[in-house]
Amino acid sequence: MSNIAARPKAVESAKTNSDLVKRLIRNRYMYMMVVPGLVYFLIFKYFPMYGLIISFQDYMPYKGITGSDWVGLKHFEKLFTDSEFWNIFRNTLVLFLYNIVFYFPVPIILAVMLNEVASEFFKRLVQTIVYVPHFLSWVIIVSISYVMLTMDGGIINELLVYFGLSKVNFLLDSAWFHPMYIAQVVWREAGWGTIVYLAAIASIDPQLYEAARMDGAGRFRQIWHITLPSIRSVIVVLLILRIGNVLDLSFEHVYLLLNSMNRPIAEILDTYVYTVGLKQGQFSFSTAVGFFKSFVGLFLVIMSNKLAKKFGEEGIY
Repeated sequence: MSNIAARPKAVESAKTNSDLVKRLIRNRYMYMMVVPGLVYFLIFKYFPMYGLIISFQDYMPYKGITGSDWVGLKHFEKLFTDSEFWNIFRNTLVLFLYNIVFYFPVPIILAVMLNEVASEFFKRLVQTIVYVPHFLSWVIIVSISYVMLTMDGGIINELLVYFGLSKVNFLLDSAWFHPMYIAQVVWREAGWGTIVYLAAIASIDPQLYEAARMDGAGRFRQIWHITLPSIRSVIVVLLILRIGNVLDLSFEHVYLLLNSMNRPIAEILDTYVYTVGLKQGQFSFSTAVGFFKSFVGLFLVIMSNKLAKKFGEEGIY
């Protein structure tokens, strides 16, 4: 009897595998388009994981990974008992919170505003203008900010003097680091961030807006009751992905803004890894810092995804 019962399952499994093969052959060109992305992730994301081994070793370049001495959790113990690390960890979290509070809502608001523009020409003109900064490197963005904010002929300080105010040292005063950082992030990335939200808004059924107008709903009520609820799932997914990068801020951006005056509040984990890893040659310790950063990001993605599903959202998996 058990053999007879097992036959239908075996036949069903063989049929499923056959259907899968047929589907792969039928859509082979579509799957071939995925290959470059898979190769990229394999080479630059998965293969380098092998190097995490050195966080448990006293790694010496001339000995290699296989020849270096194992030290267990020595570098992690040093990491968690180092007061400088916790200060840098706090700086990273503060910058992340600034990103969530001040930057994350901006592309949503900008996308909703662009969607309400009636003139197609003006809408595309504004989109082009706000997209352009994304294609400028952080070197150019920071350089433009330096030219505008420097005390020696900077346009902002010249305007302050013109209106009878004293000059402000924006570049060296640590109190101005966070506002300057967030302003540059918004300037460069806000326009580019609207692309996903505009695509989500474009998929909303126009009949919903027509029904709302017939019921007497104005523009703001339509945005509040139709537009925002319709793109809520997209917002949640992007928020989860953003939370996953909680400790992964732009190294290049922060490094270009670093100086001896703002270092106590501007040094983050990415710049710290560069300093201790490449400049000081502490490869194992810097790898341990990177390992910890990745673990925290993975943990937060899993927890935020579970929380999103608990409140009825789809999540990312």
